[in-house]
Amino acid sequence: MIKGQVDFITLGCSKNLVDAERVMRQLEAAGWRCVHDPEEPKGEVCVINTCGFIGDAKEESINMILQMAERKKKGKLKTLIVMGCLSERYRAELEEELPEVDAYFGKFDFERIKDEIGTRDLRGFIRLLPRFERHLTTPAHYAYLKISEGCNRMCSYCAIPLITGRHTSRPKAEILEEVKWLVSQGVKELNVIAQDLSSYGLDLERRHMLPELIDEMAQIEGIEWIRLHYAYPTDFPEELLDVMARHKNVCKYLDIALQHCTDHMLGLMRRHITRAEQDALLRKIREKVPGVCIRTTLLVGHPGETEEDFEELKAWVKEMRFDRMGCFAYSDEEGTYANKHYKDDIPQEVKEARASELMAIQQGISGELMAKKVGTIERVVIDREEGEYYVGRTQYDSPEVDCEVLIQVSGERLAVSGQFVDVKITKAEEFDLYGELL
Repeated sequence: MIKGQVDFITLGCSKNLVDAERVMRQLEAAGWRCVHDPEEPKGEVCVINTCGFIGDAKEESINMILQMAERKKKGKLKTLIVMGCLSERYRAELEEELPEVDAYFGKFDFERIKDEIGTRDLRGFIRLLPRFERHLTTPAHYAYLKISEGCNRMCSYCAIPLITGRHTSRPKAEILEEVKWLVSQGVKELNVIAQDLSSYGLDLERRHMLPELIDEMAQIEGIEWIRLHYAYPTDFPEELLDVMARHKNVCKYLDIALQHCTDHMLGLMRRHITRAEQDALLRKIREKVPGVCIRTTLLVGHPGETEEDFEELKAWVKEMRFDRMGCFAYSDEEGTYANKHYKDDIPQEVKEARASELMAIQQGISGELMAKKVGTIERVVIDREEGEYYVGRTQYDSPEVDCEVLIQVSGERLAVSGQFVDVKITKAEEFDLYGELL
């Protein structure tokens, strides 16, 4: 019997999404109907999965809580629950300032939500579910796979260790069991995520275990693509590059956050790496995995960043020619090393101007790199049909954040979602490709 509807609203990153999917599966096992990110909330219970990483994300989370609290005041909602990073970081303050919320859960106790909304009578049954089972909210052919939680790096600007705690790897056997379960659900593409992929296994066996995990994962029948997100450059497990080169179903794609390039700024940011070491790693990645797509993020406006640092960063971006790049302006986050030890001395308008200037440089680079794809044949997974186009991605494109391939609909229609096809690229824009089916 359906007990009622629970609306889940997930803000922030894909790691948050995985947590929400786990809770949704447990609630469904207990008789609730769960809806993710509804256009028009109608459930009697609403669970907001918050982000608390930087200022803009915190503001978005607070605004959503206020919006749903107003809905509750009007009698359109019975129970309001908040989970995730914001409530992990600021639970006491939130409980005092927003008493309209019925319960707060953080990053490590969110599975108790099932008790909060009256599923105690089924707790024994719920415990029989494998811990990794979840209600997949992504299109059926791809999913996110979280292999660890937390981070030990303690970069000066970053609040993640304050929220998630120390790095904790999941057991390899459990991850591989989850991969097999995902395949049984129709998943063909895995986006492997963590706060720090590079450290996977160090807490389990005091050695880098990511290469062997990906190697074994790649041998599971049914997995078409494995894509790696959020590696850390310091103490990077270089054996991983051999695995990427060896397996066709391990995408030639690496998301590795570099943040800056000058020794001055890498030191202030507490990145524990030099420019020479960072550049050597990038050369090795490109040498061992020919054609690899490198995605990175950079941070500008960190305390102490001089005009000379920024000019060197611009020149470095032009030299490195990253396939994918994002740039953020520094946000002064309470509790971080930078907040305690540095003065936030760069005006906000300067931070934002620097970020815009870097992204303009990257836009030109992206346009040039994309233009080189014209005439090539790429394997593309179709995500959806939109108007007169099939919309898909290559192995070099992660869902929602990277480029897409638009293919004119013609002739016999495809069984769209999750189909892999060969496409000849006929046109390129700065952030999208166009092609025709072969």
